[in-house]
Amino acid sequence: MSNPRFKDLYIKDVVPALQTKFGYKSTMQIPKLTKIVLNKGIGAAVADKKLVDIGVDELTQITGQKAVATKSKKAISNFKLREDLPIGAKVTLRGNKMYEFMDRLTTIALPRVRDFKGVNDKGFDGRGNYTLGVKEQIIFPEISIDKIQKISGMDITFVTSASSDEESLELLKLFGFPFANQKK
Repeated sequence: MSNPRFKDLYIKDVVPALQTKFGYKSTMQIPKLTKIVLNKGIGAAVADKKLVDIGVDELTQITGQKAVATKSKKAISNFKLREDLPIGAKVTLRGNKMYEFMDRLTTIALPRVRDFKGVNDKGFDGRGNYTLGVKEQIIFPEISIDKIQKISGMDITFVTSASSDEESLELLKLFGFPFANQKK
């Protein structure tokens, strides 16, 4: 079995480019993508339990890996929320599935966003991780528009081994991530 396209891109192009830009002494210092986490909060799940199952199925279709339901950590009476109530879905991708998903996201899904001008580069957390919010799940070709009842969004978090946001931004740019205000 051959490597995914983005894994080969990382080995052949991204590693040497990062090494020359930041001057790493060891290849172990070079930042890499460690995992991608897709998270979908389903607020209406308090009233309708089937929405969580639908959310889990959609994330499973999008990623090709079984998603799990997330449960509430504490009870909030104003939202009619009890502890351990299923209120969302998430899936964590690593290895080849992570690279394949990133490939599909940057080349197929993001260009399908209506009026797409690039993603915001303000989603970094200060530790080298980047979170991107997607407003509609229908940008993924795996989701059939006819079969969905409700359009919902999700958060996609790229967890890297980078020690700063600057290194992480450069890593994602070298992967061809379409940031809105790129300076060429």
